[in-house]
Amino acid sequence: MGALVIGQAAVQAGLVSAPIVIVVSITGIANFAIPKFSVAIGTRLLRFPMILLGGTFGLYGVGIGLLGILIHLSSLRSFGIPYFEPVAPLSLSGLKDVLIRTPHWALKLRPRLTGYQEPLRVPPGQKPAPDRNKEKGGPL
Repeated sequence: MGALVIGQAAVQAGLVSAPIVIVVSITGIANFAIPKFSVAIGTRLLRFPMILLGGTFGLYGVGIGLLGILIHLSSLRSFGIPYFEPVAPLSLSGLKDVLIRTPHWALKLRPRLTGYQEPLRVPPGQKPAPDRNKEKGGPL
């Protein structure tokens, strides 16, 4: 309740505009929707510089901030593998699972950067396939 009073006073004093108060309040409420504590800390730490960039440079500042975050994430590596592995170093064969999940039985090869010792997910002769009984309408 106190935040509403302070926000209203700041808008009437001309310090901030009404949309900024709305965006900040939605962001604060949305932080409670993140269940993992370690992820919530990261988003809270990124929120304040993004608010400053947006308040200073407007939409251009938000774009510059998002571009900076994207550049940072694309330079990260986890266990020697790039964080954005199939997208950042573009691998067309690895894009099967980026936007739409490919069925597990259709994935024959491991990702290029992780499967260099054994590129096949399943040895020959043991390939999983879709259940044929479901297609025919027979018993499961």
